[in-house]
Amino acid sequence: MSPLLPRTGTRTGTRAGTRSARLALAATAVAVVSALTLTACSGSSDDRGGADATVRVGLVLEPTSLDIRKQSGAALDQVLIDNVYQGLVGRTADGEIRDVLASRHEVSADGRTYTFTLRKGTTFQDGKPVTAADVVWSLQQVKDDAGYVDSAKLAGVTSISSPSDGVVELRLAKPDSDLLFTLTGRAGLVLEQAARNDLSDSANGTGPFEVSSWKQGDSLTFSRNDDYWGTEPKVAKIVFRYITDPSTAVNAMANGDLDVLNPVDGTLQGQLQGNPDIALHRGRTTDKYTLAFNDARAPFTDVRVRKAIRQAIDPKALIKAVGGTGVEQGGPIPELDPGYEDLTAIDAYDPANAKKLLAEAGKPDLDLTLTYANVYPATIGDVLKSQLADVGITLKVERVDFATWLSQVFQDKDFQLSMVDHVEARDFGNWANPDYYFGYDNAEVQALYAESLAATSETAKVEALRKAARIVSEDAAGEWLYTATEITAVRKGVTGFPVDGGNSRLDLSKLALG
Repeated sequence: MSPLLPRTGTRTGTRAGTRSARLALAATAVAVVSALTLTACSGSSDDRGGADATVRVGLVLEPTSLDIRKQSGAALDQVLIDNVYQGLVGRTADGEIRDVLASRHEVSADGRTYTFTLRKGTTFQDGKPVTAADVVWSLQQVKDDAGYVDSAKLAGVTSISSPSDGVVELRLAKPDSDLLFTLTGRAGLVLEQAARNDLSDSANGTGPFEVSSWKQGDSLTFSRNDDYWGTEPKVAKIVFRYITDPSTAVNAMANGDLDVLNPVDGTLQGQLQGNPDIALHRGRTTDKYTLAFNDARAPFTDVRVRKAIRQAIDPKALIKAVGGTGVEQGGPIPELDPGYEDLTAIDAYDPANAKKLLAEAGKPDLDLTLTYANVYPATIGDVLKSQLADVGITLKVERVDFATWLSQVFQDKDFQLSMVDHVEARDFGNWANPDYYFGYDNAEVQALYAESLAATSETAKVEALRKAARIVSEDAAGEWLYTATEITAVRKGVTGFPVDGGNSRLDLSKLALG
């Protein structure tokens, strides 16, 4: 992954009479904020519903670039995939594979050939038809450029071709049980080969919505794609307002300035409960609030130190402190993903034994720094600081902006401890990648993960993942604080907003405001 540094300034686009004109304007930084966008951020009224409605959605994490190929971070997946960009296949809310730009797909018996038949009549948002050549080019670009997010996930693909009109074929050196799931994400997105728009601040996808304006630091606005090949969206605009302060976000929802808030800070949910115009939905997620150790550097090269930190942390107390919006995890795979096993008994809360382990390691008094993004609650750092102090570890907490976290921690690996919500489903492969920012390098785990990918049956895949996950947990490669339970606030009249997994993917194709 090659995260880009934050971009500055305001980027907006304006709709014009033709598709090409709209795309050209969207690719240019225009120093005017649409009056419609400003109106959309004001108070609500009773006549906003119907096909011309604007839905205002409060989110936390804003992209620093719209480049879906190069910019890391879940903020792009959350809003751009499904809504603006699509692939041959997509995923349901339950993680099942569904055909999108492909009308059907077939997998050979040996698991090494994937054949996709393209759906007829699909177009990009500039009006150009989607061709097999576009698909082949899009996938080949990702495979060939290591700087593209998820490029490595296509490493096992040996050829990408179009053997006949409207057909795309992928051949593999060996089976990859995750390939279809991979193609539902960034690696599988289809872009137009001939397009010349600037991906950093505009988009030319195939989805039901277009990026119409971006006021960086404030909001991102989608407009309905009137020429969408699928079912026409039921709302005209969606305005994503990025509000990092939880209290400000809850106040905006309570005051009628938002139609949806995702997520609601668990400690503040009481301010919205009892409001007859707002419903609170509790959803399942694969959001893994992970305390990462820099395993490649001392003192984390000593397993006793890693285990001591895990045993010093009481997940139940931490979950209570953040408003009860989480469940214990205990290992690297959350309950919704293949390979899950309850591993909470491994290195369970035991501060007395944590002190013994630190003494054995010759580190009875340890000074450590925790660096994490300020989009996450200060409460997390406060609780960890207090709990680690009980076993003799002095923790310095540094909360930085998300762009700094991407650059310093994720990219440069300049940290001791970090905390981040790893929202992506089925991302266990990070623990089998020694170059990932965790710095965890275990040959047995890598072999088991490779075995899971090569499996041609779900049973074999799951068994290999379970074995690998147990090793990672027993090796104390990190600490899995909790799997988040997501609270979404939805205003009366709003339907079709996903309440499960919304922190990683928001398919808003069925969104409506009655």
